[in-house]
Amino acid sequence: MKAIQFDQFGGTDVLHEADVEVPQPGPGQVRVRVRAAGVNALDGKIRSGALQDAFPTPLPVIPGYEVSGAVDAVGVGVTDVSVGDEVVGWSDTGAYAQYALATTVAPKPADLDWEHAVALPVAGETAERVLNLLSVAPGETLLVHGAAGAVGTIVVQLAVARGAHVIGTAGPANQDYVASLGAEATVYGDGLVERVRTLAPNGVDTVLDVAGKGALEDSIALRGGTDRIVTLADFRAHQLGITFATSPKERSADHLAALAQDAAVGKIVTTVRAYPLAQAATAQQVSDAGHIRGKLVLTVA
Repeated sequence: MKAIQFDQFGGTDVLHEADVEVPQPGPGQVRVRVRAAGVNALDGKIRSGALQDAFPTPLPVIPGYEVSGAVDAVGVGVTDVSVGDEVVGWSDTGAYAQYALATTVAPKPADLDWEHAVALPVAGETAERVLNLLSVAPGETLLVHGAAGAVGTIVVQLAVARGAHVIGTAGPANQDYVASLGAEATVYGDGLVERVRTLAPNGVDTVLDVAGKGALEDSIALRGGTDRIVTLADFRAHQLGITFATSPKERSADHLAALAQDAAVGKIVTTVRAYPLAQAATAQQVSDAGHIRGKLVLTVA
């Protein structure tokens, strides 16, 4: 099968197309004929070698954690998924490929296309988890740094659905987009504290940093301390006494199925920018640069 892999750490130039063996499902796994794969910021950090201490990665490796496609083989013990089922979930073997193995998958609704489906596993799970971690309640004000990205897009919508007042930071080009999700939008950078205080004169109850662009000090100033601030992207968190949210040990197919159904009927909006699999390096370059609106996706013919 065709796959994108890298044999050494470095820039996006280390990504290349390779012919590799089609993986065989083990117990509890399904094999998915991939139609779309999600691109995440973590993919580029692992590729660069920057996270080798935290996430030791044996080479060569096929990147990618999110997959949507049709099941074409099932392993021993799989009873709730059948060959031919259209699914979305988390890849066990790397999603930048024509085939991938997966243990946790959810049904893909017929009214949800492959690209928008694959925008949900990581962002949806992360959004729900951090909102619970922050105990966001109705009537509270949540500040989201990086509200236009894949996670931010879903966080804003879920928080608004909880009855929270959301303020979202983004670049100038994404102000209308963030506002369309239900947040009050403002630009990041110098003067942020004053702008947020104008939008939330009674203060900010909780803060989520998805961007990792040096906004933690401003967040502490707005909160008056480090309580109820969580970052997903700024590795200075522990130095500042702020919680860094790590990946979960377990994933829920049921939660993903519910989110996919909401997306299919328009209760949750996702925005995607798609590239063919062969342009994985270009997609990762865009991801590495940041300031993404919505989700970057690779399509597999």
